[in-house]
Amino acid sequence: MPHPDACRWLPDLRPASGIELRLFCFPYAGSQASIFQNWRSYFPESISICPVHLPGRGSRFRESPIRQFPVLVDAIADAIQCHVNVPFAFFGHSLGSLIAFEVIHRLQARRLPLPVHFIASGCVAPNLVEHFNSNPLSVLPDKELMDRLRQLNGTPTEIIEHAELLSLVLPAVRADFALYESYRYQSRQPLDCSLTAIGGLDDPQVNWNHLASWRQQTTGYFSLYQLPGDHFYIHQQEATLLQLILRKFMPYTHKVAC
Repeated sequence: MPHPDACRWLPDLRPASGIELRLFCFPYAGSQASIFQNWRSYFPESISICPVHLPGRGSRFRESPIRQFPVLVDAIADAIQCHVNVPFAFFGHSLGSLIAFEVIHRLQARRLPLPVHFIASGCVAPNLVEHFNSNPLSVLPDKELMDRLRQLNGTPTEIIEHAELLSLVLPAVRADFALYESYRYQSRQPLDCSLTAIGGLDDPQVNWNHLASWRQQTTGYFSLYQLPGDHFYIHQQEATLLQLILRKFMPYTHKVAC
């Protein structure tokens, strides 16, 4: 039986009929599932785009955001585990990559099917995360946090400069930064699925070596790419990224055409 809360986490879930691959998408810190809304037009009907809707934003903005990594991962795994009846893949960007990584490990621990492919985007390998948490962002005063968001270049200017909109966004941003800062890597058996690491060539936070370290996290096929752009190359190079993802999915579906 589907988990009773699955419809909140996965409201865009389509029935398995006619689907050859489900792509679960995990948004970056402070963002929401809507960042993937354009993706459906790039993919054939045989690939179902299924963003994960996190509490505290978007359609769930009235809910309190989750600040504890294990709580969040367990809740997402509960929602997804009844919907792995067709081949599926994971895509996560930045914090979303870490969340996706831990959800896969939770599925593996439960002896459930794993994604056929995991795409980790814009994120250092999990074993390196603690080295990047020396300057917590979640506790910054509002003005300093806003300045930091401007520097990261991932929050629309109309939100940062609109006090009412910003007041709705900041709690989720703080909660997500707190999630990242509380993350503690656990050495476990590598994942048994193909893994692709992707980053921006001009990303000041995540370089080639940081991406290459993802190789340690899988026994499957590993590939690495860098595309033009900064940490948010996923918006700057959206079409190029989606073409790359489509090529990665060709072995799993008969209807993908590049």
